[in-house]
Amino acid sequence: MKKILQNTYFQSLATGLLLAGSWPTYGFPLLIFAAFVPLLMAEKTIREQGGKTKFKILVHGYIAFVTWNALTTWWLYYASGFGMLFAVLVNALLMSFLFLLYHLAAKKTVAKVSLLFWMCLWISFEKFHLIWDFSWPWLNLGHVFTSFPKWIQWYEYTGSFGGSLWVLAVNAWLFYQLSKQEKRFPTIFGKWATMIAIPIIFSLWIYSIYEEKGAEKEVIVLQPNVDPYTEKYDTPNFLIAQGLLHQTDSLITDQTEFVIAPETVLAENAPYDVFYNSPARYLMQNYIAQHPKVQLLWGIDTYQFIYDSTAVQPSTNKFRDGIWVDFYNAALFVNQKPEIQKYYKSKLVVGIENLPYKSILEPLLGNIMLDLGGTISTKTTQKDRTPFVSNDQTKVAPIICYESVYGEYVSEFVQNGAQFLAVITNDAWWNETQGHKQHLTFSILRAIENRRDVARSANTGISAFINQRGDLTNQTKYGEKTAIRGVVHLNNQMTFYTFCGDYIAYLASFFLLLLSILIVFRKKS
Repeated sequence: MKKILQNTYFQSLATGLLLAGSWPTYGFPLLIFAAFVPLLMAEKTIREQGGKTKFKILVHGYIAFVTWNALTTWWLYYASGFGMLFAVLVNALLMSFLFLLYHLAAKKTVAKVSLLFWMCLWISFEKFHLIWDFSWPWLNLGHVFTSFPKWIQWYEYTGSFGGSLWVLAVNAWLFYQLSKQEKRFPTIFGKWATMIAIPIIFSLWIYSIYEEKGAEKEVIVLQPNVDPYTEKYDTPNFLIAQGLLHQTDSLITDQTEFVIAPETVLAENAPYDVFYNSPARYLMQNYIAQHPKVQLLWGIDTYQFIYDSTAVQPSTNKFRDGIWVDFYNAALFVNQKPEIQKYYKSKLVVGIENLPYKSILEPLLGNIMLDLGGTISTKTTQKDRTPFVSNDQTKVAPIICYESVYGEYVSEFVQNGAQFLAVITNDAWWNETQGHKQHLTFSILRAIENRRDVARSANTGISAFINQRGDLTNQTKYGEKTAIRGVVHLNNQMTFYTFCGDYIAYLASFFLLLLSILIVFRKKS
């Protein structure tokens, strides 16, 4: 048994299984505080054996990280088989290269420096995954605690990168202590448990004293349960709107002010100017005339033709000679005012809504993305995170689907005055798997980081109300056609994280640069 435990390939697999076993929503996050230790032990053994180690390190890292990625995000298969393979295999490869860089650092410098390098490198990679065109931050380590919001109330100061730093620091410390073999295990275990317990105890204290802030507004969240592959595009917007308003009628009161419906729930694939004068829009306006306090925040899939070449953007798609088209995944805000407020989704799903590095890849790929289940048509985004403004100047952030994964991005809405968050999404692509459950939990993080209530409308997913402490106060079941009514608080205060953003990641990148210079110019240890 001891020989098996010391086998480096077994240790690599153990890291992958521990990471997966800690992940929401089925896992237990305490496992992650030791998850990297077996892989770090395997690296140490390989390094001490000497010889040609680079390929061996890559293989061991890949075993760990492909296991983690596959077991936690396999459900992407239901949306796109190619997309799932690309996300799992490529993301695991990138993580393996990080591990190789740590190995090269460990060969040249002392353990404390190399472990600090690894921590800064990993956090910098997580930040990079939030901003480049192949963005896939789903497995950032700070996301592991989303099912346990009482443990991470201090995210209002650090954001999710505080969780990543916590995980990496505890793993690095535990590995360092075990590798020295100077202290007895009970002593090490006691200190390790203390490093985990102190942030949790501090968080529980914050949770116990925190009080909801702001005036209350009544909100109805709709879950129409429309099939996104067929029914949504085969049903005219007039009938879709009629059904949504019928759902609203079942819960509306004199105090209802906001009615929120999912991402692209209006999807007749008509130009926006056609929708503006459509029966669906008049139906919505007539409903508001009967209920003057009500304001509708609904998703729409639309587009706009462009005939002026000077108005063409990098994301604009060519329609034919002299004609271009911008596609939008948008949110609409309809109230008594004649002008409809619009927001365009700006964090796009790779390969489905956005062709990464389009100017380079589009000529090379041609129609291959269509053949693989994606699209070469890129959605057009917008620069500013502009909240919608209601009749009484209440400001609500329209966050569309994948955008809820991005902490600093969401906080920009709050910096611009958003008093509560409205997440609209369509989580039907992954069937009844962990995918839609994990996606829900990201809204919990955004609530804590910004201390903003969340009203979440999901088509064929889980719709919910989440308070400023990250508690799920009301939620639906997957696959049911329903609506729920709740209250959101309008908080005007900004948290430290809202104000400072991902400062931990920026500091990590700065120290990574300094450590890289130190290691490169240091003689082999």
